Amino acid sequence: MVDDQYRGLLTEREREILRGDADVSDNYRYRVVSRIRTKIENVDEDVEILAENREDLLEELREVVCED
Repeated sequence: MVDDQYRGLLTEREREILRGDADVSDNYRYRVVSRIRTKIENVDEDVEILAENREDLLEELREVVCED
């Protein structure tokens, strides 16, 4: 299993499920999507913390997320 400290927003399993590479029920896929939405909502607080404490890291995040 991949250590969480080395993943992005999604786990490897979530990536498989979203790609359609995993044989899971529709109900489980819905729960995964819901969990990902919660993670996205939590990014807002992370951005605030970076803005207040590490503008350099916030800029790196922007470069990756807001790329063309």
